[in-house]
Amino acid sequence: MTDPSPSSQNRTRRQKAGEAGGAALLPRPDGLPHRAAVAAPARDERAPLEVARRIVEVAEDKKAADIVLLDLGGLTTIADYFVICSGGSERQLAAIADGILEALRAEKVRPIGREGQPASHWVLVDFGSVVVHIFTPPERDFYQLEKHWSEARTILRVQ
Repeated sequence: MTDPSPSSQNRTRRQKAGEAGGAALLPRPDGLPHRAAVAAPARDERAPLEVARRIVEVAEDKKAADIVLLDLGGLTTIADYFVICSGGSERQLAAIADGILEALRAEKVRPIGREGQPASHWVLVDFGSVVVHIFTPPERDFYQLEKHWSEARTILRVQ
């Protein structure tokens, strides 16, 4: 007899996602599946934290300011990690977003989507388990994502 409990269903999804994607994701401490395992199992074979750290490196190379990597594990199923950073102008927001997209595409990591325009002073790039928020400083102060997600563990901060 099969166990229809949510935890067994999550375990089954993770196992199938690991088989389909070619590389199993490590289980989350809260027992929920990684967003990448549910949303797009074959999209990315790299661990979400590895993708998030690579995004931080590229953002830093593009001179993004005040880069923060938040671990959302156990808090939401929206994503496993948020990368939040600032750019001083619309042109820099575009350069940061384009640089992240180009670098990760070259490494065979495809985004699910991109929202916002530099003219709106907020660009979001969704990689499934990692969501990147690129703001101008006034919009970042206004939306205060770090405060909203204050329960998330800060993995790193680059000033």
